[in-house]
Order: sequence, then structure tokens, then C-alpha cells
Amino acid sequence: MSTAAPNPVVHLELHSRDLPEASAFYAELLGWRRERIEVSASSYLGLELGRGVSGGLVQCPAERSLWLPYVEVADVRAMTARAQRLGATVLLGPREGPAGWRSVIGSRAGAEVALWQQKR
Repeated sequence: MSTAAPNPVVHLELHSRDLPEASAFYAELLGWRRERIEVSASSYLGLELGRGVSGGLVQCPAERSLWLPYVEVADVRAMTARAQRLGATVLLGPREGPAGWRSVIGSRAGAEVALWQQKR
């Protein structure tokens, strides 16, 4: 097993067709506080998950709801290329946003993960 520190999950995002229902369910079940965040493209609720992991709920036309973990990496472009060499599909190429860069990859088994590089 490698002795290098693992890349941490830093953000957890739920993509759902029914943002109000998902928001109410997780607030009631787990006590996650929500905060509306103004974004130009869609509805987004920030979540306070505790212990250093942020979260969010995204309204989208997904066939079924899915959780997307964001994993912090030192270089999103290099890690996206590495994932592709290992057989992953790049679902969203590296993109810059207000707080950093992200990409989304799918493993050969079909699981998805976002790679995240925060602006410093």
C-alpha cells in the first residue's frame, strides 16, 4: 500500500430532479442546513455537512438522483489525463470556475467522481 497521503473528498453534491423534496428530506433526516447560492445556470443549495466537507444540492434533469463526490487534487489537468490513461472516461473536461477548476470522470465500472483544484 502507498505511503503517500490520499486525496481527500472535500465536497459532496447531490444532483436531483426535485430540489425541494431532496432538500427537505436531508434536512429532516440528517439536520443538514441549507443555504441558497445564486448561480447563473441553475438552482443550487449549499449544505453544511460538518467536519470540513462542504456540500450542495443541484437541480438538474438527471434520470435519477446521484451523489457526486469532489476529490481535491494538486493539478486537475494532470489528474484528469492520468485517469484517462487508467481507462476512465472524461465526462467533463477541466473547467475553471470562481473558486477553482474541476473535471468529472467516470471509471470503467461506471462510477463518477469530480476532480477539484482550489484556487490559491
